[in-house]
Amino acid sequence: MELGRLGVWTWLDDMSGPEAAKFAQRLEQLGYSALWVPEAVGRDPFSMLGYLAAQTERLILATGIANIYARDPMLMNAIHNTIGDLAPGRFILGIGVSHGHLVTGVRGHEYGKPLSTMRNYLESMQNALFMARKPGEAAPILLAALRPRMLELSASAAQGAHPYFVPPEHTARAREILGAGPMLCPEQMVLLETDASEARAIARKNMEIYAGLPNYRNNLKWLGFEDSDFENGCSDRLVDAIVVWGDEKAIAKRIQEHWDAGADHVCIQPLRPDGKPGADLRVLEALAPNGR
Repeated sequence: MELGRLGVWTWLDDMSGPEAAKFAQRLEQLGYSALWVPEAVGRDPFSMLGYLAAQTERLILATGIANIYARDPMLMNAIHNTIGDLAPGRFILGIGVSHGHLVTGVRGHEYGKPLSTMRNYLESMQNALFMARKPGEAAPILLAALRPRMLELSASAAQGAHPYFVPPEHTARAREILGAGPMLCPEQMVLLETDASEARAIARKNMEIYAGLPNYRNNLKWLGFEDSDFENGCSDRLVDAIVVWGDEKAIAKRIQEHWDAGADHVCIQPLRPDGKPGADLRVLEALAPNGR
């Protein structure tokens, strides 16, 4: 797989199938190398990625992140092999342990210890029975890893990490822990808005759900943020660390900081200034690797 340096992370749940295909085709035209699709309480991401694989030619399609509690290891292994064979060199399986409130409160499962649960899950995937055609080369598996021990597992039992809700300082620490080989593909929220008050208001709205989750909060405390940074909608310091806002140059500078810190690939989440879900095409066109 030749994963380029810049991709796009966005929700597709509000798009019809043809609209999503048109969006993915536009990303190809603009030169983005990958499209990362999340999973929460909406569409099945693998059905969407399989559909998009048939509608595009070069775009790498990735889950960022698929919930391991939604599928047992045998099924996830079957998905890994199936899409990997149908879209050779164009699929990344990103998986994570999700969050307790989603796993227990929404899905009704018991939420286990994240590290041991993921380790056992990966071992079960590796040993799962699969009696069908396999891809010539296995698609990479990346873990939703933030803290040292899950990052270490990303290097030893998978092909790398896909950290979410992180500044470049985390990318530097993650690269040090992963070492030189494993893939490191952080997500970065971006906003094309130069007015500070307006930009931070939009950023806070998009950050609200994540800032209240223990894994993200603990990770940011590991980076030096304090309890006071999470009060009253998050401090300006925290907002500016998570969401880069401003003009095209300001956004490009933050992406470069991730690359300089050791990222192989940065997937930008282009927030819309109107607060609606989906990607801001102005940002994607402004930062397009192939130009407009």
